[in-house]
Amino acid sequence: MAKVVVAGKANCPYYAKAELLADSLQANLPNFRVHKITQHPDKWEQWLHEICEMNGWEHRCSPIIWREPLDRGGKGLLLGGLNDFLEYAQHYYSITSRMSSEEMLSIAEENLQEYIEVEKEEEEMKNLIKPLQIWITSASTPICYHLIPLLANGEVFGMTTEISIHLLDTDQSKEVLCGIVMEAEDMALPLLRSISEHTKIDEAFIQADVVIVLDDVLLNCEVQSLENYIREVSEICQVYAPLIEKNAKSEVRVISSGKTFVNLKALMITTYGPSIKPKNVIAIATTWESATKATLARKLNTNVAGVKNVIVWGNITGCNYIDLSHAKLYGHDCAIWGPADFSRPLLNMIYDSEWIYSELQSAESSLSSQLCRYGGMLPAHAVATVLRYWYHGSPPEEIVSVGICTEGQFCVPEGIVFSMPVRFQNGNWEVMTELKINKETQGVLGCLAHELIQEKLVALKEIQEMQPYGGDKITS
Repeated sequence: MAKVVVAGKANCPYYAKAELLADSLQANLPNFRVHKITQHPDKWEQWLHEICEMNGWEHRCSPIIWREPLDRGGKGLLLGGLNDFLEYAQHYYSITSRMSSEEMLSIAEENLQEYIEVEKEEEEMKNLIKPLQIWITSASTPICYHLIPLLANGEVFGMTTEISIHLLDTDQSKEVLCGIVMEAEDMALPLLRSISEHTKIDEAFIQADVVIVLDDVLLNCEVQSLENYIREVSEICQVYAPLIEKNAKSEVRVISSGKTFVNLKALMITTYGPSIKPKNVIAIATTWESATKATLARKLNTNVAGVKNVIVWGNITGCNYIDLSHAKLYGHDCAIWGPADFSRPLLNMIYDSEWIYSELQSAESSLSSQLCRYGGMLPAHAVATVLRYWYHGSPPEEIVSVGICTEGQFCVPEGIVFSMPVRFQNGNWEVMTELKINKETQGVLGCLAHELIQEKLVALKEIQEMQPYGGDKITS
């Protein structure tokens, strides 16, 4: 079986004659196949140069025709231009073309018009599919590396939603960003329309639908004071927030994640970006939730997925409180069995109450140091999970802990970012204020709120002493 490829400029009369001859051969010969490649006149020279360079051919005019032996494979055999193709058809198949010059010119003109119309239709179709614009800051971190395939696999935003990912970091990280871009492109993810790297701050957050802030500061209180670290976080957000206001879409959703000052970053973005809707800025607590569930599952010798409704209150990456009073256990191997949706209160299944009040607390302390050492798989999964809930809703009757801008819920003072239980539905979230909490928990929340208020006051005081940022590079 023979396959002939006929390529040429859309307005070339010789290409018109060659393609019609090829059509005739295909119609009359059962084992003859033709493939046509039509190029715009403005793109022809560059395309011809690239195809010849790739195959080691010498050819300078339109059309170019080659034969691909389908039965044997291997490199295509260059036949040449129109005259070479006419001789080939006459010699092997005794078929030729007697098309006049007027017909050639007329068909060439029709080819050009058809090509322009097809290109226009394709461009219109592409414009109808507008990918979500995802911006990730501090993108050289391991979290981002693990996050990209999770965002582009279709489970987060939907199996028909294309996305474009923009990686933002410093000039020093440019080589790392380029490596991430190349690897992501090599994965050929069907929903990843594009991925790009950025190191100039004035390019940040253009048309952003989602902004994921991963910036962290390396804590070492022996070297710097806590106030200096808070000041550093405030500097970063003072740069980002006005740019998000200026460049991102009005309904942009901002997620604060990372290993340090997650609540403070979310708060500072709303502080320095007053037009950014507070309900569109959240801090991720799912990392703590997941790690605590794993600790409980190991204690109960059960499946981690069966532990639900663990609540993280307060400062996610600081002083927080793990609340098990609403936690449930599904699918546990015990004396009482039920259907798949049957659950039991988790506290009733832990018979060693001393473990809850002593060992679990010490486990939480070691967990905090472990989370700071994790490479990025767990926090990346946490970000992807919360984004999926935000766009498609969280499971019914399941509690999700999220740091949100408070409005007095659970008697927590307004104006801070505080982790509390929420549910996601219809593209929004709402605090689960119907949950009952005891006096002991309420007292703990008051202490946690006081800590966050002090952190906020320090941040505002420190930032007032600084000069506005004026460079064109990221210095965080």
